[in-house]
Amino acid sequence: MPDDGGWKRYEIIDGELLVTRAPHIRHQSAAGKIHVRLENWSEETGLGSAFQTPEVIFSPTDAVIPDVVWISKERLANGIDDAGHLVVTPELMVEILSPGDRNEQRDKEFKRKLYSLYGVQEYWIVNWHLQTMEVYRRRNAQLELVGTLLSQDSLESPILPGLLMPMDKVFL
Repeated sequence: MPDDGGWKRYEIIDGELLVTRAPHIRHQSAAGKIHVRLENWSEETGLGSAFQTPEVIFSPTDAVIPDVVWISKERLANGIDDAGHLVVTPELMVEILSPGDRNEQRDKEFKRKLYSLYGVQEYWIVNWHLQTMEVYRRRNAQLELVGTLLSQDSLESPILPGLLMPMDKVFL
């Protein structure tokens, strides 16, 4: 990937290079708060680890940089290459929507299909503008929408037993 000093994000989906700008501060805040809650839960349970903006390499034609991932310690044990990239599929991927139709299409369509293809168990799409989170879970080999959480709701997940994440704590 090109090195521009971190001002842009480069991802490859189905062989196509996608370039995005550094995200809005509220985007970063939501990602950071989700990461901290997942990492604190992970430290308490010992079940895995959360990472913010890791590169996940599924194949030579599919490499992404999600906002947050959670991966079990079993998968993580053999899932990091020499450059420090994840080369196995995390159980959870989280994307914070950036403004614009292309960005929304990338996260809601292209990445959802990609994550379904590679076996992601759960996918959260966070809209910091609307203060909502769409939760997709794996059913019949696909990620299907199971609900949209509002700021007064709390998230619970079957892949993260005991985690309770109030949505009003996610948004700045």
